[in-house]
Amino acid sequence: MALVKKGSRRIVVDGTTYRWRLRGRPTYSQGMAWRPLTFAVEHAETPGTTLVITTNKPHSANWIGTAAVPVLPSEVAASIRAARAIGWVAENPGSPFHIDQSVPMSEPTVAAGAEIPL
Repeated sequence: MALVKKGSRRIVVDGTTYRWRLRGRPTYSQGMAWRPLTFAVEHAETPGTTLVITTNKPHSANWIGTAAVPVLPSEVAASIRAARAIGWVAENPGSPFHIDQSVPMSEPTVAAGAEIPL
């Protein structure tokens, strides 16, 4: 599974160049904020196994207005290091390597006595 180059971003982690990409439009589950945002990473020069990271953040283009925080390059770099530590080798061909960094997405809590905007 190769990443589409259009919209991908370059990142250098520990001297190795990778490309990473967020999905532009959310899936139905991401749009409803039932599932968190995912992004993909691959080696820039010799793409092999794609790393797929599931975050604990909602997609920024979700349809219900859940506040979203952008994925920072420092988080991508940390995810790449974590994946390499548990056996991901980006240059080797193979099935996508999945890492789930999500926690169950929950409904926002409302303080006692606060008004809920309709």
